[in-house]
Amino acid sequence: MKLMSEASAEKLRGGFYTPENIASFILKWGINGKSNYNILEPSCGDGVFLEEIKRNKFKYKSITAIELDEIEAGKAKNIELRNCKIINKDFHSYCNGTSEKYDLIVGNPPYIRYQFFDKYQQLEAANIFIKAGLKYSKLTNAWVSFVVGSSLLLKESGKIGFVLPAEILQVSYAQQLRKFIASFYNKINIISFKKLVFPNIQQEVVLLLCEKNNSGKHNIEHIELNDASELENLDIVKLKSPKKKIDFNSNKWTFYFLDQEEIDFLERIAERRKIPSIKKYAKVEVGITTGSNSFFTVPLTTVEEYNLSKYAKPMVGRSVQVKSVIFNEEDWNKNKYSKARSHLLVFPQKDKSGQKNGAVKYIEEGEKLKIHKGYKTSIRDFWYVVPSLKISDALFIRRNNLYPRLIINEANAYTTDTMHRVFLYPTTDIQAFTASYYNSLSLAFTEVCGRSHGGGVLELMPKEAGSVLLPYHIKNKELLFKIDEMIRSNTDIEEVLALTNKVILKEHFKLTNKEISIAHNIWKKLSSRRLNRGK
Repeated sequence: MKLMSEASAEKLRGGFYTPENIASFILKWGINGKSNYNILEPSCGDGVFLEEIKRNKFKYKSITAIELDEIEAGKAKNIELRNCKIINKDFHSYCNGTSEKYDLIVGNPPYIRYQFFDKYQQLEAANIFIKAGLKYSKLTNAWVSFVVGSSLLLKESGKIGFVLPAEILQVSYAQQLRKFIASFYNKINIISFKKLVFPNIQQEVVLLLCEKNNSGKHNIEHIELNDASELENLDIVKLKSPKKKIDFNSNKWTFYFLDQEEIDFLERIAERRKIPSIKKYAKVEVGITTGSNSFFTVPLTTVEEYNLSKYAKPMVGRSVQVKSVIFNEEDWNKNKYSKARSHLLVFPQKDKSGQKNGAVKYIEEGEKLKIHKGYKTSIRDFWYVVPSLKISDALFIRRNNLYPRLIINEANAYTTDTMHRVFLYPTTDIQAFTASYYNSLSLAFTEVCGRSHGGGVLELMPKEAGSVLLPYHIKNKELLFKIDEMIRSNTDIEEVLALTNKVILKEHFKLTNKEISIAHNIWKKLSSRRLNRGK
């Protein structure tokens, strides 16, 4: 896999090419004993797939390999396969200009952000999306357009086998790609790995193996292996008949890490037990975007040094600063007298000229550091005046480790965009609302709705948090202080759930013991899988 530096437009070529065992397995699956296939590799690099065709003596009719980089294309040509054509060209341009169709398309597309394409590539990529009836977005990555373009180059019956970033399963910019693949292909297999294939870059990858056969059926299957070495013993017969039916309404494919009974449970439980989601009771918004947290959020020592007490407001910005499900004034004071950044600086909306105080000095220090040149700060009338200063009823941590937490903001603290702000609707009881979240079903849905990152982190954006099922019941408020006490004392979350599931799920929403067990197992399965990535 080729990466693009986030700091520059230079391509990091040659560092992360496809391991031989992965290339060999994809070819073995794709060719599957056939000898008359026309094969395309849309991004051949130095020729790993071509080398594996040669080494394994796979039979074929023809090979076409595309590579934009001239040096890499030259390496691929030196492999010297019969009836093999190496084209030194951008794949997008080739895709839009060719009338050729292929039986099998394999590869490891480049991972390049839209803004690093030149304008010609952007236009060509956009044309691919237009042909497929899709909307092209500036959030789109190169690997997405490679998958779409390759699909359009298949014959009526054909296969693609790609090494892709695991974010295909969950990121929002790939949502329409998932829907496209689900309807375009009849058989979809996803192979993931517990250990990183490219450990040096912390990039989780999957193998996406798709077959188009016009059967009218659309099934999907997920197989997880320990590492890429286990591909050698994986029988490709297992991939011939995926069993799980595609859910065209599902926004994410993390769903398919589960077995069919678990999938059916998640699809039906909300309707069966009349369980609403968080958005029925509250509005979830991003926290305050300061433009520079390091400048606007400060510890007490900075407040005292610049005499900023008039402008320093209580805030909480990190999950480690919240030890419970109720964040109160005593909690904030503990942060205040530690080294934590427990204050948000709120400067008035007026010209600072003529004033001679600590605020002026601090703002001038910020200008020396060019804080006012940042994107968010530079578009303000007064760069040092932070907008959207609303205090929320509750907080929802944006990036989580063991499990996500919903927290009552009793201290009336501001928060930055490291946490989401939760504003309750008038008829919602804050204690019942918060307590209702701590159960296995809600935690299971946070794993399904959110997305995992390197290091085992689970992230939820406001819309995703709002979609989490919440078995709200006014009597759940009776559990709140016990939940808070247990979490403050670092009680294992399993013990908390053993208590809350009986009341929240069984007593108040009539879930059976089996349903509760399924919900808990879904949460354990998905969270354990995510957390193992961080080890």
